Amino acid sequence: MESTAPRHLAEPGEGPASPGTVDAALAAVTALLPGGGEARAGQVAMAEAVATAIEGGRHLIVSAGTGTGKSLGYLVPAALSGKRVIVATATKALQDQLAENDLPLVARALGGRVRFAVLKGRSNYLCRQRADEIGLGGAQPEIGDAPADGDAEQGPGRDTDPVRLADQVRRLLAWSEETNTGDRAELSFEPSPRAWAMLSVGPRECPGAFRCPKGPVCFAEAARAAAAEAEIVVVNTHLYGAHLASGGAVLPPHDIVVFDEAHELEDVMTQSLGVEVTPGRLRALGNLAREVAKGDDAPKAMAGLVEGAERLHAALAGRTGTRVFAGTDVPADRELAATLEAAGALVERVIAAVRRGEAPSLLDTGPDDTGRRARALSAAGHLSSDLARFAGRGGDDVAWVDGMPRAPVLRLSPIDVGPPLAEQLWGEVGAVLTSATIPVRSAQRLGIDAASVDELDVGSPFDYRNHALLYVARHLPDRRSPESEPAIHEELAALIRAAGGRTLALFTSRRATDAAAVAVAELVDETILVQGQYPKARLLAEFARDESTCLFATLGFWQGVDIPGRSLSLVALDRLPFARPDDPLFEARRERAGERAFSLVDLPRAATLLAQGAGRLIRSATDRGVVAVLDPRLATAGYRAVLLAAMPPMRRTTDRRQVEDFLARILDDEAAQ
Repeated sequence: MESTAPRHLAEPGEGPASPGTVDAALAAVTALLPGGGEARAGQVAMAEAVATAIEGGRHLIVSAGTGTGKSLGYLVPAALSGKRVIVATATKALQDQLAENDLPLVARALGGRVRFAVLKGRSNYLCRQRADEIGLGGAQPEIGDAPADGDAEQGPGRDTDPVRLADQVRRLLAWSEETNTGDRAELSFEPSPRAWAMLSVGPRECPGAFRCPKGPVCFAEAARAAAAEAEIVVVNTHLYGAHLASGGAVLPPHDIVVFDEAHELEDVMTQSLGVEVTPGRLRALGNLAREVAKGDDAPKAMAGLVEGAERLHAALAGRTGTRVFAGTDVPADRELAATLEAAGALVERVIAAVRRGEAPSLLDTGPDDTGRRARALSAAGHLSSDLARFAGRGGDDVAWVDGMPRAPVLRLSPIDVGPPLAEQLWGEVGAVLTSATIPVRSAQRLGIDAASVDELDVGSPFDYRNHALLYVARHLPDRRSPESEPAIHEELAALIRAAGGRTLALFTSRRATDAAAVAVAELVDETILVQGQYPKARLLAEFARDESTCLFATLGFWQGVDIPGRSLSLVALDRLPFARPDDPLFEARRERAGERAFSLVDLPRAATLLAQGAGRLIRSATDRGVVAVLDPRLATAGYRAVLLAAMPPMRRTTDRRQVEDFLARILDDEAAQ
């Protein structure tokens, strides 16, 4: 088993002496790549800029196109800087790449002692205290009770089969005696969300090492201790957001933060710096506190939580997808405010009842009470704080009801993340932001002072002009007309036939995805896989395995999908990815932007998503293919230049015959190889 101690990537004397310059260090690293690597001008320029920014105490935003090798472009100067660096990534795949491939390569080339750690959120680690409680017989009530209807914690994969659930819990308990890290990623099987939740805790429920009986041997705390000893710490961007939201209590002190996949930073921080309340949190608090709450008022307080959850569910269920507390005198808002106020009072009663159980004269229950009580107080404290955020909301916040009617979620987020980031982040540490697609006006949107930041675009080494073609189906009907959808299906079918399958078709809604899959399946012979048919990893594996297969998916596949080679020759985008006019968060941002709302709010987001979707096509130097945008607005709208400027530098056409000829040449060339 892997130790939780920070990994020593190389010991002194194991390799060549540390190079004196970033250029030489980067050359030493790339020389160790398979085939000896290659010099990439963009990567060198990026590494030099990162080193200069770190040394000069400035922020840096780097647009590094696909194939640049941007991870080495920031890891090499980070390793040479002598500073503690946090690398925050938006995907687990990139975290794994950094920890398993890139960082060991850097250390080997530099020949020095470089320590790094991967730190995840608490819910990714098994909780020893929960394992002890379950092992003492605490599992049966949870195994026997299926989640209640409307519980926001219920979702796909929630296992309600007691036999299967009990078997998974036993396997997890056995694993808890063997693992050195408690990291869920080590498991040889995938437990259901409910089984894992029974043996893990999230940050809201965890009371911390000093208040938990298992604090000294806690897996999550061991991972934090390892991170505190490392020079480079790899985390998820959401965890960095939690660090900021907690006032800096999650991650070790650091000098530099690198945000990779920085195009997602605004969305992640919007979520992280906000709060959410669900009926399920009230129910969960009742379940957790029931056995440790004391006093005559305790039963009433527990019953009150159940009633409060039902009342909150009723207040939210009919308003999903809408803003609340938007400034007008709405009866439903007054009812919701009263419901939240009552929930806050109930939580305070529960806190008092649980604290009464701390009195020595009332300690008359089992050995797991201390841990359960601490978790109940932590969960209640966080819930009370989140309810207070809604009560104290200001003009810089937007509140809305998210989720589904059966599982509503009340959210509150800052309309603009720039001010809180300027206050909490940019003046405290140096930052490097990088992505293949940097949204326009990123510095301003994120609150970075223009005088403190440099921006650089190093391009991409790939030959987009000769290897890729951008096709805009200008002849298709206006998207608002009834003829639009059938015409898109026929166009997509013709393109799939020309490509021989090999198509990733991306849509802006699930309804459009499913409708297209049904219609196009009747027009082509190629196999069509649809999002939701299998888990995402299996879908991508099946798609990559069979060259004649097509994959139809929604926004979750517009980024983070990497299918190099012959399995992908056509990326089709059904429409320009503008946010819905009634999206509560974007509605609030538009109101704040006023007359410039479209250019400041909608257009930058659409340009970034469009570029990300198009970026799924060329993933290696030998890839070739077509990006087809089935929305004529990209050829006719006055704002098209902004969208096209964000795209890779492909040749462009509105003639489908040129597309069919280009795809035919690809097939012929591959057949001749």
